[in-house]
Amino acid sequence: MQSEPHHPMDQNSSEAIKASWLSIIGNALLAIAKFITGILGNSYALIADAIESTTDVFSSFLVLLGLKYSSRPPDKNHPYGHGKAEPLMTFAVVGFLVVSATVIAYESIDHIRTPHKVPEPYTLIVLAVIIIIKEYFYRKVSKKGDETNSTSLKADAWHHRSDAITSLMAFIGISIALFMGKGYETADDWAALFASGFILYNAYLILRPALGEVMDEHMYDDMIDDIRKISGRVTGVLDTEKCYVRKTGMTYHVDLHITVNAEISVKEGHDIAHNVKNELLAHFPEIFDVLIHVEPDDI
Repeated sequence: MQSEPHHPMDQNSSEAIKASWLSIIGNALLAIAKFITGILGNSYALIADAIESTTDVFSSFLVLLGLKYSSRPPDKNHPYGHGKAEPLMTFAVVGFLVVSATVIAYESIDHIRTPHKVPEPYTLIVLAVIIIIKEYFYRKVSKKGDETNSTSLKADAWHHRSDAITSLMAFIGISIALFMGKGYETADDWAALFASGFILYNAYLILRPALGEVMDEHMYDDMIDDIRKISGRVTGVLDTEKCYVRKTGMTYHVDLHITVNAEISVKEGHDIAHNVKNELLAHFPEIFDVLIHVEPDDI
C-alpha cells in the first residue's frame, strides 16, 4: 500500500545550508590569509594550503547548490524527490579534491628541484591559528552532517579536516626547515607533497559512501533491524519479509513486506499496513516514505 508521502525534514535542510555558508565564508577568508602569508613568508607549503582552501570555496558552493536543489519537494517529473542531487554534488567535491591534490603535488616537486629561501618563522604562528580554526570548522560541519544525514555536508567537513592536516604538515615541514637550517629548505615542499597524497586518500573516503548512495547500495542493516522490530509490534502483523532501504538526499525510502492472517479482509490488511507506516514515520523522522506490500500467511 502507498499513501501520501511523509514531508521531508525542512529544518535539516535549513541547518545544512547554514553550515555550508559557514564553509564558504571561512574558506574564502583563510585562503586569502594563506596566500598572503605564504608569498611574503617564502613558504610553498602554505601557498599549496591556500590553493586547497580556494578549491574548497568552490566545492562548498557546489555543496550549497546541491543542498538547495535536493531539498525541493517531489514533483511530477521527480516523484521520489530531488535528493540524488546531493551525492552527485559530492562527486564534484571529490573532483575538486583530486585536482587540488594534483596541482599541489606537481608544484611541490617543482619547488623541491628549485633552490629557495627558508620560510619565515612567523608562518608557523599563522599555520597554528589556521589548524585550530580548520579543526573547529571540521567538528562543526561534521556534527551538522551527522544531524542532518547529509552526505555532501559530511564530505565538506572532511574538506576542512584535510585542510587542517595539510596545514599541520606545512607546520611540521617549516619547523624542520627553520630548526635544521641549511640543506633543509625544501622540507615544507616535501610536507606539501605528503599532504597531496593524504588529500587523494580523503577523496576516496568521501567518494565511497556517495557512490553507494547513488547505486542504492545495501548499507543500512541497523535501520532495517529496527524497522522489523517496530513493524512486528503492530497489531495484526505476524512477520516481516523483504525490507529495502535507500537513501535519497537527507531522507530514506523504505520498501517493506509484512505478513498478515490470510483470513482477514482486504480492508483489515490495508488498515494494518497503514498502522505500520504511521508507526515507522513516527519513530524515524528521517524516513520520507514507506511502501508496504501485504502478504497472506498461508503462502
